[in-house]
Amino acid sequence: MSENCNQSCSSCSEDCAERKEQKTDFSAKLHDMSSVKKVIGVVSGKGGVGKSLVTSMLAVTMNRMGYHTAILDADITGPSIPKTFGIRQKATGNEFGIFPVKTKTGIDIMSINLLLENDTDPVVWRGPIIAGTVKQFWTDVIWSDVDFMFIDMPPGTGDVPLTVFQSIAVDGIIVVTSPQELVSMIVSKAVKMAEMMKIPIIGLVENMSYFKCPDNNKDYQIFGESHIDEIADKHDLKVLAKLPINPKISAACDKGMIELFEGDWLEPVAKTLEKMEEK
Repeated sequence: MSENCNQSCSSCSEDCAERKEQKTDFSAKLHDMSSVKKVIGVVSGKGGVGKSLVTSMLAVTMNRMGYHTAILDADITGPSIPKTFGIRQKATGNEFGIFPVKTKTGIDIMSINLLLENDTDPVVWRGPIIAGTVKQFWTDVIWSDVDFMFIDMPPGTGDVPLTVFQSIAVDGIIVVTSPQELVSMIVSKAVKMAEMMKIPIIGLVENMSYFKCPDNNKDYQIFGESHIDEIADKHDLKVLAKLPINPKISAACDKGMIELFEGDWLEPVAKTLEKMEEK
Protein backbone atom coordinates (compact mmCIF):
# COMPACT_ATOMS: atom_id res chain seq x y z
CA MET A 1 0.00 0.00 0.00
CA SER A 2 1.28 3.46 -0.89
CA GLU A 3 2.03 5.94 1.90
CA ASN A 4 -0.30 8.41 0.15
CA CYS A 5 -3.21 5.94 -0.11
CA ASN A 6 -6.62 7.62 0.21
CA GLN A 7 -8.58 4.30 0.21
CA SER A 8 -10.13 5.15 -3.16
CA CYS A 9 -9.32 1.96 -5.06
CA SER A 10 -11.52 2.76 -8.06
CA SER A 11 -9.36 5.74 -9.02
CA CYS A 12 -6.03 4.08 -8.23
CA SER A 13 -3.82 2.22 -10.70
CA GLU A 14 -1.62 0.55 -8.08
CA ASP A 15 -1.82 -3.25 -8.00
CA CYS A 16 -1.39 -3.79 -4.28
CA ALA A 17 -2.57 -6.61 -2.02
CA GLU A 18 -4.88 -4.28 -0.09
CA ARG A 19 -7.07 -3.34 -3.04
CA LYS A 20 -10.75 -3.28 -2.06
CA GLU A 21 -12.08 -3.12 -5.60
CA GLN A 22 -13.31 -6.50 -6.77
CA LYS A 23 -13.41 -7.77 -10.33
CA THR A 24 -16.86 -8.30 -11.84
CA ASP A 25 -18.00 -11.88 -11.36
CA PHE A 26 -20.22 -13.22 -14.15
CA SER A 27 -20.32 -16.80 -12.86
CA ALA A 28 -23.74 -18.43 -12.54
CA LYS A 29 -24.65 -20.86 -9.79
CA LEU A 30 -25.74 -24.34 -10.78
CA HIS A 31 -29.24 -25.28 -9.60
CA ASP A 32 -29.18 -26.40 -5.95
CA MET A 33 -30.68 -29.77 -6.88
CA SER A 34 -28.22 -30.37 -9.74
CA SER A 35 -24.99 -32.34 -9.79
CA VAL A 36 -22.62 -32.04 -12.76
CA LYS A 37 -19.07 -33.36 -12.52
CA LYS A 38 -17.49 -32.31 -15.83
CA VAL A 39 -18.61 -29.73 -18.39
CA ILE A 40 -17.23 -29.96 -21.92
CA GLY A 41 -17.95 -27.26 -24.50
CA VAL A 42 -18.08 -28.26 -28.17
CA VAL A 43 -17.31 -25.25 -30.37
CA SER A 44 -16.57 -24.31 -33.97
CA GLY A 45 -15.48 -21.21 -35.81
CA LYS A 46 -18.39 -21.40 -38.26
CA GLY A 47 -21.56 -23.33 -38.93
CA GLY A 48 -21.96 -26.45 -41.02
CA VAL A 49 -18.92 -28.38 -39.84
CA GLY A 50 -20.84 -30.97 -37.80
CA LYS A 51 -20.47 -29.58 -34.30
CA SER A 52 -23.88 -30.85 -33.15
CA LEU A 53 -23.12 -34.25 -34.68
CA VAL A 54 -19.86 -34.50 -32.75
CA THR A 55 -21.62 -33.37 -29.56
CA SER A 56 -24.28 -36.06 -29.98
CA MET A 57 -21.79 -38.81 -30.79
CA LEU A 58 -19.60 -37.87 -27.82
CA ALA A 59 -22.57 -38.03 -25.46
CA VAL A 60 -23.57 -41.42 -26.88
CA THR A 61 -20.00 -42.75 -26.72
CA MET A 62 -19.53 -41.76 -23.07
CA ASN A 63 -22.99 -43.07 -22.24
CA ARG A 64 -22.06 -46.46 -23.72
CA MET A 65 -19.03 -46.50 -21.43
CA GLY A 66 -21.27 -46.30 -18.39
CA TYR A 67 -21.22 -42.57 -17.69
CA HIS A 68 -24.38 -40.54 -17.21
CA THR A 69 -24.18 -37.89 -19.93
CA ALA A 70 -26.18 -34.78 -20.75
CA ILE A 71 -26.37 -32.22 -23.54
CA LEU A 72 -27.09 -28.54 -22.98
CA ASP A 73 -28.08 -27.25 -26.42
CA ALA A 74 -26.79 -23.67 -26.43
CA ASP A 75 -27.51 -23.18 -30.15
CA ILE A 76 -30.77 -21.34 -29.48
CA THR A 77 -31.48 -20.12 -33.02
CA GLY A 78 -30.49 -23.38 -34.73
CA PRO A 79 -31.21 -26.26 -32.32
CA SER A 80 -30.75 -29.72 -33.82
CA ILE A 81 -30.06 -31.97 -30.84
CA PRO A 82 -33.69 -33.06 -30.18
CA LYS A 83 -34.14 -34.01 -33.84
CA THR A 84 -30.91 -36.01 -33.82
CA PHE A 85 -32.13 -38.06 -30.85
CA GLY A 86 -35.70 -38.38 -32.08
CA ILE A 87 -37.17 -36.48 -29.10
CA ARG A 88 -40.75 -35.34 -29.63
CA GLN A 89 -41.98 -34.72 -26.08
CA LYS A 90 -41.58 -31.35 -24.36
CA ALA A 91 -39.67 -30.50 -21.20
CA THR A 92 -41.65 -30.32 -17.97
CA GLY A 93 -41.10 -28.63 -14.64
CA ASN A 94 -42.49 -27.70 -11.25
CA GLU A 95 -41.92 -25.08 -8.58
CA PHE A 96 -38.36 -26.33 -8.10
CA GLY A 97 -37.16 -26.11 -11.69
CA ILE A 98 -37.21 -27.53 -15.20
CA PHE A 99 -36.52 -31.19 -15.96
CA PRO A 100 -34.48 -32.21 -19.01
CA VAL A 101 -35.91 -34.79 -21.39
CA LYS A 102 -34.30 -38.22 -21.38
CA THR A 103 -33.42 -40.03 -24.59
CA LYS A 104 -34.06 -43.72 -25.16
CA THR A 105 -30.70 -44.65 -23.59
CA GLY A 106 -30.94 -42.19 -20.70
CA ILE A 107 -29.04 -39.12 -21.95
CA ASP A 108 -30.45 -35.88 -20.49
CA ILE A 109 -31.26 -33.17 -23.06
CA MET A 110 -32.26 -29.52 -22.70
CA SER A 111 -32.89 -27.46 -25.83
CA ILE A 112 -35.06 -24.49 -26.74
CA ASN A 113 -37.05 -26.78 -29.06
CA LEU A 114 -38.18 -28.70 -25.98
CA LEU A 115 -39.88 -25.53 -24.75
CA LEU A 116 -41.38 -24.20 -27.99
CA GLU A 117 -44.91 -25.15 -28.99
CA ASN A 118 -43.78 -26.05 -32.51
CA ASP A 119 -40.30 -27.26 -33.48
CA THR A 120 -40.34 -25.02 -36.56
CA ASP A 121 -41.12 -21.80 -34.65
CA PRO A 122 -38.20 -19.40 -35.22
CA VAL A 123 -36.42 -17.85 -32.25
CA VAL A 124 -36.25 -14.19 -33.25
CA TRP A 125 -34.46 -12.80 -30.21
CA ARG A 126 -31.59 -10.40 -29.73
CA GLY A 127 -28.23 -11.57 -28.45
CA PRO A 128 -28.58 -10.72 -24.74
CA ILE A 129 -31.91 -12.60 -24.47
CA ILE A 130 -30.43 -15.64 -26.21
CA ALA A 131 -27.40 -15.58 -23.92
CA GLY A 132 -29.68 -15.23 -20.89
CA THR A 133 -31.68 -18.28 -21.96
CA VAL A 134 -28.53 -20.38 -22.18
CA LYS A 135 -27.58 -19.21 -18.70
CA GLN A 136 -31.01 -20.31 -17.42
CA PHE A 137 -30.43 -23.77 -18.88
CA TRP A 138 -27.60 -23.96 -16.34
CA THR A 139 -29.28 -22.29 -13.36
CA ASP A 140 -32.94 -23.34 -13.68
CA VAL A 141 -32.71 -26.89 -15.06
CA ILE A 142 -32.32 -29.79 -12.61
CA TRP A 143 -29.43 -31.90 -13.88
CA SER A 144 -29.32 -35.06 -11.75
CA ASP A 145 -26.02 -36.91 -11.20
CA VAL A 146 -24.43 -36.01 -14.55
CA ASP A 147 -20.90 -37.29 -15.11
CA PHE A 148 -20.29 -35.44 -18.37
CA MET A 149 -22.30 -32.51 -19.70
CA PHE A 150 -21.62 -31.50 -23.30
CA ILE A 151 -22.57 -27.96 -24.31
CA ASP A 152 -23.40 -27.67 -28.00
CA MET A 153 -22.32 -24.10 -28.74
CA PRO A 154 -23.53 -21.94 -31.62
CA PRO A 155 -20.82 -21.22 -34.19
CA GLY A 156 -18.56 -18.21 -33.90
CA THR A 157 -17.30 -16.09 -31.03
CA GLY A 158 -20.38 -14.02 -30.13
CA ASP A 159 -22.66 -13.51 -27.15
CA VAL A 160 -23.43 -17.13 -26.30
CA PRO A 161 -19.85 -18.51 -26.24
CA LEU A 162 -18.81 -15.47 -24.22
CA THR A 163 -21.68 -16.01 -21.77
CA VAL A 164 -20.89 -19.71 -21.41
CA PHE A 165 -17.18 -19.13 -20.86
CA GLN A 166 -17.83 -16.41 -18.27
CA SER A 167 -20.77 -17.87 -16.37
CA ILE A 168 -20.47 -21.67 -16.53
CA ALA A 169 -17.66 -23.68 -15.00
CA VAL A 170 -16.37 -25.21 -18.25
CA ASP A 171 -13.65 -27.81 -17.69
CA GLY A 172 -12.48 -27.75 -21.29
CA ILE A 173 -13.55 -27.38 -24.90
CA ILE A 174 -13.32 -29.50 -28.03
CA VAL A 175 -13.00 -27.60 -31.29
CA VAL A 176 -14.66 -29.09 -34.37
CA THR A 177 -13.41 -28.30 -37.84
CA SER A 178 -13.51 -29.59 -41.40
CA PRO A 179 -10.70 -29.92 -43.96
CA GLN A 180 -11.23 -26.71 -45.95
CA GLU A 181 -8.54 -24.07 -45.48
CA LEU A 182 -11.15 -21.33 -45.00
CA VAL A 183 -12.75 -23.26 -42.11
CA SER A 184 -9.34 -23.87 -40.60
CA MET A 185 -8.62 -20.15 -40.56
CA ILE A 186 -11.92 -19.43 -38.81
CA VAL A 187 -11.31 -22.22 -36.29
CA SER A 188 -8.16 -20.42 -35.25
CA LYS A 189 -10.39 -17.57 -34.09
CA ALA A 190 -12.33 -19.94 -31.81
CA VAL A 191 -9.09 -21.36 -30.44
CA LYS A 192 -7.72 -17.89 -29.75
CA MET A 193 -10.96 -16.88 -28.00
CA ALA A 194 -10.67 -19.86 -25.66
CA GLU A 195 -7.06 -18.95 -24.99
CA MET A 196 -8.07 -15.37 -24.20
CA MET A 197 -10.78 -16.62 -21.80
CA LYS A 198 -8.29 -19.07 -20.24
CA ILE A 199 -10.50 -22.07 -21.06
CA PRO A 200 -8.51 -25.33 -21.45
CA ILE A 201 -8.62 -26.72 -24.99
CA ILE A 202 -8.85 -30.50 -24.90
CA GLY A 203 -8.14 -30.85 -28.60
CA LEU A 204 -9.44 -30.78 -32.16
CA VAL A 205 -11.85 -33.05 -34.01
CA GLU A 206 -11.98 -32.96 -37.79
CA ASN A 207 -15.33 -33.89 -39.32
CA MET A 208 -15.85 -34.89 -42.96
CA SER A 209 -12.15 -35.67 -43.05
CA TYR A 210 -12.38 -38.34 -45.74
CA PHE A 211 -14.70 -40.76 -47.52
CA LYS A 212 -13.99 -44.49 -47.46
CA CYS A 213 -15.16 -45.99 -50.73
CA PRO A 214 -17.10 -49.22 -50.12
CA ASP A 215 -16.01 -50.61 -53.51
CA ASN A 216 -12.23 -50.45 -53.10
CA ASN A 217 -11.87 -49.53 -49.38
CA LYS A 218 -9.71 -46.52 -50.28
CA ASP A 219 -9.91 -43.14 -48.52
CA TYR A 220 -10.72 -40.07 -50.62
CA GLN A 221 -10.38 -36.48 -49.38
CA ILE A 222 -13.57 -35.00 -50.80
CA PHE A 223 -12.94 -31.49 -49.43
CA GLY A 224 -9.26 -31.43 -50.28
CA GLU A 225 -6.16 -31.74 -48.19
CA SER A 226 -6.64 -31.45 -44.44
CA HIS A 227 -5.12 -28.52 -42.53
CA ILE A 228 -5.97 -29.68 -39.02
CA ASP A 229 -2.45 -30.84 -38.21
CA GLU A 230 -1.12 -27.38 -39.10
CA ILE A 231 -3.59 -25.73 -36.73
CA ALA A 232 -2.77 -28.23 -34.00
CA ASP A 233 0.96 -27.56 -34.33
CA LYS A 234 0.42 -23.82 -34.41
CA HIS A 235 -1.50 -23.82 -31.13
CA ASP A 236 0.27 -26.81 -29.54
CA LEU A 237 -2.95 -28.86 -29.49
CA LYS A 238 -3.87 -32.51 -29.99
CA VAL A 239 -5.82 -33.88 -32.94
CA LEU A 240 -8.25 -36.12 -31.10
CA ALA A 241 -10.12 -37.70 -34.00
CA LYS A 242 -10.88 -37.53 -37.71
CA LEU A 243 -14.43 -38.47 -38.66
CA PRO A 244 -15.28 -39.75 -42.15
CA ILE A 245 -18.15 -38.75 -44.40
CA ASN A 246 -20.54 -41.59 -43.64
CA PRO A 247 -24.05 -41.71 -45.16
CA LYS A 248 -25.19 -44.06 -42.39
CA ILE A 249 -24.45 -41.45 -39.73
CA SER A 250 -26.37 -38.80 -41.69
CA ALA A 251 -29.31 -41.19 -42.02
CA ALA A 252 -29.22 -41.93 -38.29
CA CYS A 253 -29.44 -38.20 -37.52
CA ASP A 254 -32.32 -37.67 -39.93
CA LYS A 255 -34.24 -40.57 -38.38
CA GLY A 256 -33.50 -39.49 -34.79
CA MET A 257 -31.48 -42.63 -34.18
CA ILE A 258 -27.98 -41.30 -33.48
CA GLU A 259 -27.82 -43.54 -30.40
CA LEU A 260 -27.53 -46.52 -32.75
CA PHE A 261 -24.50 -45.29 -34.72
CA GLU A 262 -21.66 -47.76 -35.25
CA GLY A 263 -18.02 -46.72 -35.24
CA ASP A 264 -15.07 -46.24 -32.88
CA TRP A 265 -13.75 -42.93 -34.25
CA LEU A 266 -14.36 -41.05 -31.00
CA GLU A 267 -12.86 -43.62 -28.64
CA PRO A 268 -9.57 -41.65 -28.36
CA VAL A 269 -11.62 -38.61 -27.30
CA ALA A 270 -13.50 -40.72 -24.76
CA LYS A 271 -10.25 -41.97 -23.24
CA THR A 272 -9.02 -38.40 -22.92
CA LEU A 273 -12.25 -37.40 -21.17
CA GLU A 274 -11.98 -40.42 -18.86
CA LYS A 275 -8.59 -39.18 -17.67
CA MET A 276 -10.22 -35.83 -16.84
CA GLU A 277 -12.92 -37.62 -14.85
CA GLU A 278 -10.30 -39.57 -12.89
CA LYS A 279 -8.57 -36.33 -11.90
